[in-house]
Amino acid sequence: MAVADNPFSMSTMFNALPNPKGISGSIPPPGFAPRASATPLHAALFNLMTDGDGVSYFKEMISNSDKTELQRMASLLTSDSDYFMSIVTTKFGSRRVQKLLGKSDDVDAFFCAAILRRFLHITTDKYASYVTIRAMVVFDKVMKKALYERILYHALDLACDQHGCIALNDIITDADDPYYRDQLLELVVSNALRLSNDASGNFVVQHVLTLYDSRCIHNIAVNLYGQCIELSFKKYGSYIVEKLLEVEESMVVVVVELLGCDGDRLMRLARNEFGNFVVVKALRFTKEMRMDLFWGLVQKLMPFIHLLRRSHGNNIANILDTFRLRC
Repeated sequence: MAVADNPFSMSTMFNALPNPKGISGSIPPPGFAPRASATPLHAALFNLMTDGDGVSYFKEMISNSDKTELQRMASLLTSDSDYFMSIVTTKFGSRRVQKLLGKSDDVDAFFCAAILRRFLHITTDKYASYVTIRAMVVFDKVMKKALYERILYHALDLACDQHGCIALNDIITDADDPYYRDQLLELVVSNALRLSNDASGNFVVQHVLTLYDSRCIHNIAVNLYGQCIELSFKKYGSYIVEKLLEVEESMVVVVVELLGCDGDRLMRLARNEFGNFVVVKALRFTKEMRMDLFWGLVQKLMPFIHLLRRSHGNNIANILDTFRLRC
């Protein structure tokens, strides 16, 4: 069967519809089908990209389309930013655009330009953000560089957004350019305190710590010194401090701060619903790696053992009981 006669061919859809040029001024809002005033071609293309029941039809059409047809499709999808956004901000629209990425450099060029035009809106959207993530995997070096520059410019905005932080973490993990990877890591490190106190940004700091880059861990610990106790009183902040305790060099920074605070504050931290986990982890890891710091914590906590019982600090009291006779 010739491509032109194939009912699943892109050209069949294009040729069957009038007015294939330009984008109508009436662009469908996210989650809604195009209005009747939009061109029939763009209405059909919108439905093709976003219809939840059209998965098999989309796959069949793409598999039977040549590079020229795919390039034309990419051109139509991206020639108006609002129209493109109305597609990629839907669940199926995002998935299908991701399927089109990496087909050819010519096709990718259209999508790269579209992503750059609305980069922050796309990369902080629940569904559209995965288009940027996918693009950073399949685009060529030139297009990736353009996106990396935009990512660096907006990195803190992404980190402090509930969906953008997920995208930024994925981009950092998959970064295949050493220069840009180091730049992103350094940006997170230098803004560790600000990000650690942000509802979304703390996930980026946690993620960087899980990469176990010794230089980054050390620098984050240094930048958070003096704030570790305050962070430990908070749910997500305590996760960050716990991660720092897993590496000896950063563990020392945290424990020195714990030992340097007054006993009443350390006691309140040990009884806190989040802080008690930090203190337990500090005891466990200092015992494994630095007995001098371990005994320092034991002696500082021991006077408060009776206050730790029947509280979130009961697990700490049980640990202290083991060493009570030795103190």
